[in-house]
Order: sequence, then structure tokens, then C-alpha cells
Amino acid sequence: MSKEMQELQKQWHSVVQSIHSNSNVVAFMNSRFGQYLDDHPFVALSLLMFVAVSAIPVAFFLIFVVTTVIMACIGVIIMEGVVISIGGIALLCVLCGLGALSLGVSGVLSVCYVILSTLVNYWYVQKGQIRKQEANGTSLQKSPSILDLSANNGKSE
Repeated sequence: MSKEMQELQKQWHSVVQSIHSNSNVVAFMNSRFGQYLDDHPFVALSLLMFVAVSAIPVAFFLIFVVTTVIMACIGVIIMEGVVISIGGIALLCVLCGLGALSLGVSGVLSVCYVILSTLVNYWYVQKGQIRKQEANGTSLQKSPSILDLSANNGKSE
């Protein structure tokens, strides 16, 4: 053998020795599964090949899952932001409408209050003037009311 080949064999032997001296490898080789694989090298090689070949598709699948989850989270955040924005705008429109409605209703009620209070004040002032004039002995020329007519009709019969 050539000198380079002997050097390569020594390096390979030192790598195998470092693997066999590792405490995790020793614990695995002392287990029942490790003993079974040590007794059946074809099964061990098949398992090793399966793990090595399936590592790439599993890695691609995990990358796909992680990117899908990240995109879903970003999409949910964006969608939630859009929904909250639309809800906020709708709430703002409803509140503006309610504000305008309350201003209109309070304006109508204020006008009604002013009209009714003016009418009530006018009615009480008229009643007060009539009573004062009757108390002073002067009577106003006023048209007979329905009650007065019915009282007069009752007397004439």
C-alpha cells in the first residue's frame, strides 16, 4: 500500500475509535436495539440508508411547514388588521350618524320646549289679566264660549 493510503487508513481508524469511545454510542451499543443492529449488519445498513435518504425530503417538508406557518401568521395578522380597520371605520360611521341623529332630536325637542313654554306662559298671562280685570270690575268684551252657551241654553228652557 502506498503511504497516502496508510495515512488515510490511520485517520479513518482514529475517527472510528473516537465514535466507539463516545459515551452516547457506548450506551446505545449496550442497549437491546444496538445489540440487534450489531448482530444484523444488513438491517443496520438498511436503516442507515433509509435515514440518510429520507433526511432531505423530511428537511424540505419541515421547511415547507415552517414557511407555511409563518405565512399563515403573517396572513392572519394582515387579515386581522384589515378586519379591525373596517370595523373601526364602520363604528366611526355609526357613531357619526348617531351624533347627527341626537343633534337633530335635541334640536326638535328644544324647539318644542320653547313653543310649549311660550304658549303656556301666554295662556297664563291671558288668564291672569282676565282675573285682574274681573277683580277690578271691568270686563272685557269676549265671545261666549261653548260652556257659556250650554249654560245659557239650560237656563232659558
